[in-house]
Amino acid sequence: MIRGIGDPLVAIYARAYLCRVGMEVAPHLKDNLNKNFFDFLSTFKQIHGETVQNQLAVQRVEIPVYLTLYSPAIDWILQCIAYRAPETLLTEMMDRCKKLGNNALLLNSVMSAFKPEFIAARSMDFIGMIKDCEESGFPKHLLFQSLGLNLALADPPENDRLQILNEAWKVITKLKNPQDYVNCAEVWIEYTCKHFSKREVNTVLSDVIKHLTPDRAFEDAYPQLQSIIAKVLDQFHDFAVLFSMEKFLPFLDMFQKECVKVEVCKSIMNVFIRQQQELTRDPVILNALMHICKTMHDSVNALTLEDEKRSLAILISGFIRMVSFGRDFEQQLSFYVEARSTFCNLEPVLIQLIHSVNQLAMETKKVMKGNHSRKTAAFVRACAAYCFITIPSLTSIFARLNLYLLSGQTALANQCLSQADAFFKAAISLVVEVPKMINIDGKMRTSEGFLLEFLNNFFSTLLIVPDHPEQGVLYLVRGLLNVIQDYIWEDHSDSKVRIYINVLHLLAAASQETYLYHVEKVDSNDNLYGSDPKFLAEINKLAETLIGQILDHLKTLGKDETLKRQSALALSLFNSILTHGDLQNHKLNQLTINLWNLAQKHGFADTKIMVRTLEHIKRQSKQPSMSHFADLMLRLPLQSRT
Repeated sequence: MIRGIGDPLVAIYARAYLCRVGMEVAPHLKDNLNKNFFDFLSTFKQIHGETVQNQLAVQRVEIPVYLTLYSPAIDWILQCIAYRAPETLLTEMMDRCKKLGNNALLLNSVMSAFKPEFIAARSMDFIGMIKDCEESGFPKHLLFQSLGLNLALADPPENDRLQILNEAWKVITKLKNPQDYVNCAEVWIEYTCKHFSKREVNTVLSDVIKHLTPDRAFEDAYPQLQSIIAKVLDQFHDFAVLFSMEKFLPFLDMFQKECVKVEVCKSIMNVFIRQQQELTRDPVILNALMHICKTMHDSVNALTLEDEKRSLAILISGFIRMVSFGRDFEQQLSFYVEARSTFCNLEPVLIQLIHSVNQLAMETKKVMKGNHSRKTAAFVRACAAYCFITIPSLTSIFARLNLYLLSGQTALANQCLSQADAFFKAAISLVVEVPKMINIDGKMRTSEGFLLEFLNNFFSTLLIVPDHPEQGVLYLVRGLLNVIQDYIWEDHSDSKVRIYINVLHLLAAASQETYLYHVEKVDSNDNLYGSDPKFLAEINKLAETLIGQILDHLKTLGKDETLKRQSALALSLFNSILTHGDLQNHKLNQLTINLWNLAQKHGFADTKIMVRTLEHIKRQSKQPSMSHFADLMLRLPLQSRT
């Protein structure tokens, strides 16, 4: 019945449908598929007949465009035939194409349907057949495009590879239409990258630039140009080789549209961070990547989404972490100075730079084994100055607080006492500016939890910070306590009192003859004061003041709705005195009894904690030097002990 259809285009789609149904109901039968294809070949001359030509003239359709309409149907029929077919059948099909001669349409479908390995092994035969086709029929560049797609998936014989590229490029480079040219170049760049060196790839990139620069033709070819970059990056993982290509950066300059250029830069940086295994100082790589990162950074404006800023910052920070000048620390610091001025609009990058500079100071200490020379001492002070200058430019207040603390710790580790003092004083003065609510991932949340965490970390550092000779005892601790006292805490919050309880732990540690931890080559207060009675008296005085403030707060919690909070705080202070206090002191001993009674007075105390606390007291009382714990057990209310 199909043989009776007069229009060859309608007939070929009817055959394609028949093949589709045949594959569904009887996929093992091949005869009907072969008959359909051979019938098409026998009627193919109709296309060039007078009837079809007249119809095309009426409809004003050119023959190259008309022939491309046949491709989907022929491709489908050939795919059905090629499915699990022996190579002999494929060879027979190829021979029939040769006999027909000048049949570009059929040749294109054969290259689309047959296995890439089959096409690649006979690449030179196919190139010969393509060259024999006339220009006026099916577009020749589409044939080379189809051949290139196969060669990207399967390798041709090694001896033929250069000749294949030369033959193909002779035709591709003569294409006048920029869109046709770039479609072919996009396909063949992958073959070039896989089988040739940077010289050939550079030649191809140069040719692309030459074809697409006139009349700004590149503006209509951004997707293909992006694909070319992606394929080059997929094959070249050595960035020293990649950036030594003379035409690589000029090729990037064709991306004039900012959003497209940024996407290309991001793709390059993604590959660099993923593939670069070793730290680099190669000036070619550094200059190229600085240019690419600057392009990404300069795209940031007031309308840029936070997610986009975050992704750009991650890529730029990844680049910064990969740069190392080895033992040339001064050159490393110079790089960080340049990076700070280049990437000043991305806060996460500035944070990364501060971390990197602190790490550089610690590496200097490691190299000098803690014994700084005059030169290295000046260098670590320069690192501290870099951080001190950079931190105020950050908008996130907790980023500033944590970096002041971290930088102060780094300065202290490098025996830069005045710099450490400056960092800690800056952090103390900044605490008052902490807002009650902060934005976290687009949601407003209370800042108290973050502030408590920071303050506890800060106080643990202040234990080992030596007092300034011109300031009073524990002047930094007192300064921080004054700020905490003036800070406006949330209503119905016990945070300030919990901080005071933690500071009691600090004061107990500060009164020891030898501190629990030290910074190498820094004399802490245990060495400076040597358990001087005046020093201990100052600590006791400060502790009494704090305990007085805590007890005043406990009194304010005597109302019904706050009794549970009162019980928890009383138990917390009881445990602190139990752990850190001198219970042989009668006043302190009596205070613990009162706190215990207050904790369980209204029945809100946590029973499990109370039981565990009593068990601890009982165990301690059995030690010879802890007889006062036995007295404490006797003085606790009877119901508690039972």
